[in-house]
Amino acid sequence: MATHHVPTVAFAFGVLGNIVSFMTFLAPMPTFYGIYKTKKTQGFQSIPYVVSLLSAMLLLYYGLVKKDTLLITINGIGCVIETAYVAAYLIYASKNDRVLTLKLFLIMNVLGYGAVLSTTFFLSKGAKRAWIIGWISMTFSLGVFVAPLCILKKVIKTKSVEFMPITLSTFLTLGAIVWFFYGFLLKDFFIAVPNVLGFVLGVVQMVLYAIYKKNTNTVEVERNSQQQEPREEIIDVVKLSAAACPENKPVLPTQLKDLLKDGVGEDEQIVEMPSETIKA
Repeated sequence: MATHHVPTVAFAFGVLGNIVSFMTFLAPMPTFYGIYKTKKTQGFQSIPYVVSLLSAMLLLYYGLVKKDTLLITINGIGCVIETAYVAAYLIYASKNDRVLTLKLFLIMNVLGYGAVLSTTFFLSKGAKRAWIIGWISMTFSLGVFVAPLCILKKVIKTKSVEFMPITLSTFLTLGAIVWFFYGFLLKDFFIAVPNVLGFVLGVVQMVLYAIYKKNTNTVEVERNSQQQEPREEIIDVVKLSAAACPENKPVLPTQLKDLLKDGVGEDEQIVEMPSETIKA
């Protein structure tokens, strides 16, 4: 179905779908910027990006078979962006996460996609090929919507949305609405159906985010206060010692002196004893 045969209203939804999907592909950028700054994957998982890459590859193939320019354009861009995400994840992931991601990539994006290409290209033709690819694409499109749900168990268990990709979930939900109407107007079952489930799952994720958002802020405050307590207790002990024996200034090793440097007031002085006087 070539783009010039697409009704005007459907074409408008397709263009809007391209815009929303492009924003969806860019949604994880803040996450990966944080990974780049910390040089760690920070508990985020690679599954959504590996599955999204495979889905984009399959939809690109489906668009080529159907000669749908709108599908070809956005999924070609998506393949490039998702590949960059997977590569970045591999660079900064721990050894175990890196091995898992490589296995997923090889099984799904290399072997799996290769099997789809070989079987459909050589064993089927014309409308039958499009039908087979459509079913496969629809299956993995559902996987794109389901993949972020792997983090929901962690959200419910920790009662925190710290690692929940809410921006990605929001854009996936918006994209599901737009692409549903595109598929519905074109009477393309393989595009419309998965986006119904995508909308439902997207709403579930956003509801959970709204429920646990306040808990995340509380947990963050408690974590920060816990991190400050040890230093404050050490500083209080030093101050108390100085008050009890004002003629004796506290004597601290160099390392402890550096640790307390930011926490001691300007009117207090830390005296470092020469290393030769500190003996067992």
